[in-house]
Amino acid sequence: MKFSFLILLVVLLLFGCNQEMKKTPFSSVQVAIIYEDSVSIRAIEIMGNSLAFAADKGVFGSVDLATNKVRLNAIDFEGKKPHFRSVSYTNSDFFMLSIGSPALLYKTGEAGKMELVYKEEGENVFYDAMTFWNSKEGIAVGDSNNGCLSILITRDGGKSWFRIPCENLPEGVGGEGAFAASNTNIKVQGDKAWIATTNSRIYYSENKGVSWRVLATPILGEKPTQGIYSLDFYDAKIGVAIGGDYTNPESNTRNKAITTDGGSTWKLIANDKDPGYKSCVQFVPNSNGNEIVAIGFTGISYSSDRGESWRQLSKESFYTLRFANDTIAYAAGKNRIAKLSFK
Repeated sequence: MKFSFLILLVVLLLFGCNQEMKKTPFSSVQVAIIYEDSVSIRAIEIMGNSLAFAADKGVFGSVDLATNKVRLNAIDFEGKKPHFRSVSYTNSDFFMLSIGSPALLYKTGEAGKMELVYKEEGENVFYDAMTFWNSKEGIAVGDSNNGCLSILITRDGGKSWFRIPCENLPEGVGGEGAFAASNTNIKVQGDKAWIATTNSRIYYSENKGVSWRVLATPILGEKPTQGIYSLDFYDAKIGVAIGGDYTNPESNTRNKAITTDGGSTWKLIANDKDPGYKSCVQFVPNSNGNEIVAIGFTGISYSSDRGESWRQLSKESFYTLRFANDTIAYAAGKNRIAKLSFK
C-alpha cells in the first residue's frame, strides 16, 4: 500500500507539477458592474490589486479590486480633453496615450501627477495601443504617417520616446493602421512583439523593435472597417487574432485565425461560424492555450478548443477585458467597468 502511494507521489511530482491542471470548460459568466459614468473606456490594465483605466474626456483612474472603490482624475490639455485609448505600466509607473493630434503620452511623475513625456502633431497622427517588454523598454503603435506605420519606442523606462524611421520598417501599405478598439493591437512575449493592422498584416520583431518583418494572415482586410482588431499570444508559439467589420458585426467570414508557430503561419478557425465581429480577444490563463474569450459590443463569446468552436456566454456589451486569474476578468466599455466571473 505504501509502495503504491510512493509511486503515485512520484508520478505527480514528475508530471503533475509541470503541467497545467485540466479545467472544466466555462458554461456561464456573471457580470457585476463596479463603475458607471458617462465615459467610453477602451484601455484597462490590472496593476497588482488595482485596475487602472483611461477614457475619453481626459478621464483616468483606478479601481481597488478588493473594495471596488474608484479613484478618478482628469487631464485638460490647452483647453481640450484628450481621448485616451491606450494604457500600460511598469514596476514604477503608469502610462496613458491619447489618439488624435496632438497625441499625448503621459507617465506618472513626481508626487503622483501625470507628466507629459511625448507629444506629436499632424494631420495623420493617430495612436492605437501601447505596452512594455520590461521596466525599461516599451512600445506604442499608431496609424501610418509619412509612408509607414507609426511605432514609438522607449529604452529608458518611458522618460523619452522616439519614432522608428520609415527606412527601418517594412514598406507600408496605403492607409494601413491599427484599430484603437481595445488596446490589444500589440502583444509582447520575451523579446518578441507582434502588431496587428487594419490590413490584416502582422508586424513582427524578435529583438524588442530593433528590426521588423511582416507576417501574412488569412483574415479579411479589404475595407477600411475590416482587419484584425485584437490579438493575443498564450506563449511564444500559440497566438490568436480576431476582427471582422464593426459596421457589419454579424459577418463571421475570415475574421478569426490561430497560429502555433509564433505567427509564421496562421489558419482560419470557425470560419463562417459565430462569433462575428469582436474588439478584444484574450487567452484564459492556465488553459494550455486552449481556452479563449472574445468580447465586443455584440457580447461575450468563449472557446474551449483553441477557437474551433464557440458559444456565446452573454449579450452584455464591452470593448476590452483583462484576466486577473483563470476564472475572474475585468471588462470595460461604454460608460462602465465590470467584474466577470466565469463558471
